Amino acid sequence: MVRRLLKSFLSNSNGATAVEYGLLAGLIAIGLLAGLQAFSGSLGNVFNTVTTSIESARK
Repeated sequence: MVRRLLKSFLSNSNGATAVEYGLLAGLIAIGLLAGLQAFSGSLGNVFNTVTTSIESARK
């Protein structure tokens, strides 16, 4: 009985699929955070340029 339970546990791949999706989501999240962190400096510069242009146009 234990052998049959262990065999059915090892042959069931539903849990493995969920773990794979979790790992994939984690890797995507890490990639997005790294990309956004690298992009945030240049995006801040764009906003500063736009703010400076708007402020100088108001004067």
